[in-house]
Amino acid sequence: MKNTLNIVVVGHVDHGKSTLIGRLLYDTNSLPEGAIERVKNISKEKGKSFEYAYLLDAFEEEQKQGITIDTTQLKFSTKKRNYIIIDAPGHKEFLKNMISGAASAEAALLLVDANEGIQEQSKRHGYILSLLGITKICVIVNKMDLIDYSEEKFNQIQQDFNEFLGNLNIYPLKYIPVSAFNGENITRESDKMTWYRGEPILKAIDLIENDKKLIDKPLRFPVQDVYKFDERRIIVGKIESGSIKAGDEILISPTDKTTRVKTLEHWAERDKTDIARVDMSVGITVEDEFFNKRGEFISHKENSPLKGNFFNANLFWMGKNDLVKDKKYKIKLATQQTECEVFSINRVIDASTLKSAGDTNTVKRNDVAEITIKTKLPVCFDEFKNFKNTGRFVIIDDLNVCGGGIITGIDDSLKNRELTSKSINISPRKRLVSRIDREERYRQKGKVIWLTGLPGCGKNEIAVKLEKKLFDLGKNVYYLDSANIRFGLSSDLTFTEDDAHEQTRRIAEAANLFADSSMVTVVTSVSRFRSDREYAQQIIGKNSYVEIFVDASREICKKRNKKGLYEDSDNILNYEYSEEPVITLYIEDADFNADKKAESIIKLIEGQLELQ
Repeated sequence: MKNTLNIVVVGHVDHGKSTLIGRLLYDTNSLPEGAIERVKNISKEKGKSFEYAYLLDAFEEEQKQGITIDTTQLKFSTKKRNYIIIDAPGHKEFLKNMISGAASAEAALLLVDANEGIQEQSKRHGYILSLLGITKICVIVNKMDLIDYSEEKFNQIQQDFNEFLGNLNIYPLKYIPVSAFNGENITRESDKMTWYRGEPILKAIDLIENDKKLIDKPLRFPVQDVYKFDERRIIVGKIESGSIKAGDEILISPTDKTTRVKTLEHWAERDKTDIARVDMSVGITVEDEFFNKRGEFISHKENSPLKGNFFNANLFWMGKNDLVKDKKYKIKLATQQTECEVFSINRVIDASTLKSAGDTNTVKRNDVAEITIKTKLPVCFDEFKNFKNTGRFVIIDDLNVCGGGIITGIDDSLKNRELTSKSINISPRKRLVSRIDREERYRQKGKVIWLTGLPGCGKNEIAVKLEKKLFDLGKNVYYLDSANIRFGLSSDLTFTEDDAHEQTRRIAEAANLFADSSMVTVVTSVSRFRSDREYAQQIIGKNSYVEIFVDASREICKKRNKKGLYEDSDNILNYEYSEEPVITLYIEDADFNADKKAESIIKLIEGQLELQ
């Protein structure tokens, strides 16, 4: 069975978009019976030659009015797969449909008129694609017949457009010179442009890879409700992606509780299944007794959703009242609903003209805006480009849905965080190089190895050996010693309890930046408060944080510590042990072998450092 690719066609109203779509339908024999004869008659009545653009018109009356209707389900096929063309001529309708989720495109054809060159509207359409997070783009340089199929002019258009699109973080897969009206470079190579070495349109779009099917993506199971039957607490909801079965170890976000699936429940015997898959509404029970509630996300531990109270988004506003900063709204994201506010309005675009508005304090009806949203409570979410259903939201004002948006993400170093800042006029930003990009480039996962334990336990000696051994193995590694940090980043801190909390937070923030750069970061810190280490794990991310407790008796610590810390019994630190299992290194002797301890750590975690 062929798969399907949803593809959107955008371009200036006069650059031949309707002609191109009509030609694709015609050349792939995808037209309904009688359509060609009908267009011939329309063209004859108008005293024109055959117009492929007329193939898009569903009603003759509308054609006589000189308008082209919205066409959102045009279909054609190649030998490889089926295609659905998403086409909405009006900017406003297109943006509203796409951002609110009525239509979904994986790829795009962006049309440019070879004779007129890059127009302001061409740039605006490029911006639309940037707004929607569509990155699989082929630029179609149409009407090449009007410039005598000039290679020089085609190359100039490609160079100029690349400069503009690069600023929008758009890097087209291909530039294809065509004449849609004459059928040049549509289904087969053109003999009028032998200088072009690439594929014609149909072959080029066949090379575009489909997004992963939802069944192949990581599990996303937003909790709809929790029912109590006899002694069972049944968690119910619809699976948005992936699959789940009894025995799976799962993560419940945003609280980061872990447990295992005990059973898959069913109402009738015919509904019984061993595995629940995407789009199925299911009920499960879990092994541990947690207080579960609507809005939580269930995933597997390896690929959990993002969580936090800040994210960047592109929003289409439809409310009667303007959207403003600092006003309280409600946001609905999957099964979650909480209070939110617009933390910053970063850019406003008039959806009718796609011109930037000068005022960035409000978003008016039918405007599109790039904004940063702050929620009252932490929420779970994904970037729209990766998970459409959990990357899309609506804003409610006065009990009415007034806006729809898609989540564009947040800087990697700020992910999975509950963010606060005393600074004003700032907003979280997203970079062009992601953590995943860096990890793939350096073939290494960012990781923080957090060695904790009482002063004198030996963690520092182990850390320096660990750094050297990892370095010799070819790893990008850096050692952050809390004592050294007190000479610089934390030179303003003392050893009070409040400053101890702040010291651990600063170390975690610094370590998180190193991990974001794909470094293996070795940290040594007493961090005696369990809550501080839990907060450090939250900052760094559960999958990037490895806690190692260096367990040495107070006698050994006293013998090893040469600063007299243990001479005064009132000065002995009370260490709070972690509740969750951590790696423990036992120190049986004051003169232990640090090399062997470092080697044992590498054996335990080496598999976590490599890309799979």
